[in-house]
Amino acid sequence: MEESKPGQILWHDLTVDNAEEVSNFYNGVLGWEKEGLSMGDYDDFVIKSSKDGDVVAGVCHARGGNKDIPPQWLMYVKVVNLDSSLAKCVKLGGKVLGEKRKMGEAYYGLIQDPAGAYMMLCE
Repeated sequence: MEESKPGQILWHDLTVDNAEEVSNFYNGVLGWEKEGLSMGDYDDFVIKSSKDGDVVAGVCHARGGNKDIPPQWLMYVKVVNLDSSLAKCVKLGGKVLGEKRKMGEAYYGLIQDPAGAYMMLCE
């Protein structure tokens, strides 16, 4: 697999109150299949293309560390240095929402640009 580059979109997901219902909606509209991903007490969902089974996105419950993520499709973009990028976001008129997060070996942070759009930055 080719290594990701700074500025590259790494992932898309949607965080909502009822990931089960919403993932079923996208199954009906787009034919996307879902596979449970254990979060301990509940499952979020990895979404797969119905054509080839490739993983295309995620649908997550707005619980735990995800409780304050807005209910919109959110893209995750690679950065070289997360702390530096978060500081630049604020300096340029954006907002950093919540604390840095960690999943596996990756760190990421939710930002909002001056127009109000959200994006997750990943290191």
